[in-house]
Amino acid sequence: MNFSSPWILLLFLVLPLMVYLMLRRKGTAAVRFASLTELQNCPASWRLRFRPFLAVIRILCLALLIIALAGPRREIELTEISTEGVAIEVVVDHSGSMSTDMDYYGQTMNRLEAVKKVLADFIGGGRNLGGRKGDLIGLVVFARYADTVCPLVIGHDVLLKFLEGTDIVKVQNEDGTAIGDAIALAAARLHKAEEEIQKRRKSLGLSEGQIAEPAEGDFKIKSKVIILLTDGINNTGEYSPLQAAQMAKEWGIKIYTVGIGSGQAFATVQTPFGSYKVPTGQDLDEALLKSIADQTGGFYSRADDAKSLGEIVKKIDESEKTEVKSVQYAQYSEKFGLWALLAMAVLAMEMLASCTIFRKVP
Repeated sequence: MNFSSPWILLLFLVLPLMVYLMLRRKGTAAVRFASLTELQNCPASWRLRFRPFLAVIRILCLALLIIALAGPRREIELTEISTEGVAIEVVVDHSGSMSTDMDYYGQTMNRLEAVKKVLADFIGGGRNLGGRKGDLIGLVVFARYADTVCPLVIGHDVLLKFLEGTDIVKVQNEDGTAIGDAIALAAARLHKAEEEIQKRRKSLGLSEGQIAEPAEGDFKIKSKVIILLTDGINNTGEYSPLQAAQMAKEWGIKIYTVGIGSGQAFATVQTPFGSYKVPTGQDLDEALLKSIADQTGGFYSRADDAKSLGEIVKKIDESEKTEVKSVQYAQYSEKFGLWALLAMAVLAMEMLASCTIFRKVP
């Protein structure tokens, strides 16, 4: 716990002086008696012996009020907002072919689920990956159509929720593999990222170089990257993959391509008689994916299982390390009210006691 106004604690120096003055104070009232002989022989009651504790309680009340005025608070969160980093669009194929089985560290799951788990480690940290804290990351998924599932964000909690909720496309006429459209959409998002940041800055009323609140408007893009993961060939869409890659290159965007697949691919089919593994064909245009990566300055790699996919993602992670400048913002839980209520309770107890069991006349 710390204090927002610690200098107010100097008022504690006044308390010893108050105690000294209270001890020196003489009685303020008296009753005249003809003789005190009989009264002197009377023993002192417990009320008389304990009455000085009322002064102690009053001093305690003042001490609690001083602590309350000093603004006690507890730090509940330390947020590090990056001011320079990498803008990354993660582009994931969720077409029907991604339902093919894949090995995930000894477990069998479909390719999309394995990809989601590895990407979650890449973004949030895990399995020898430190996470991309401080980077601007968005999510695009595609089958026949490309969609922005999550815009570019610095706070990755919401991004991971959207990633977790991504499923295999269920409608037959929406199935397909539009690699070109997916690259074009992700590249357009990255291209407009700086424009969006400037709009946020203006909406916050910030001038160039100013930082007032922890917001994405403070972010400066050092480099732009697309990470494309697919297990198919381009068979639909308005843009050809190479045309979209050329557009990304002109905008200074680097593309890393990852081919998901293996020589022996199986899909699990549920039937009334149980689950069966059915061999599936391998549709992976590795030449195209390599050409896209080479054209934009990235690289292509193939992942046959989750372990090799993790190694590829780790290689990308290490390739895009930048020196991140950041500003830290701390959030506090104010404890003023608790100390003030405690002081009031002590004061009420002292007043009640002085008017009842410790009451004196006159």
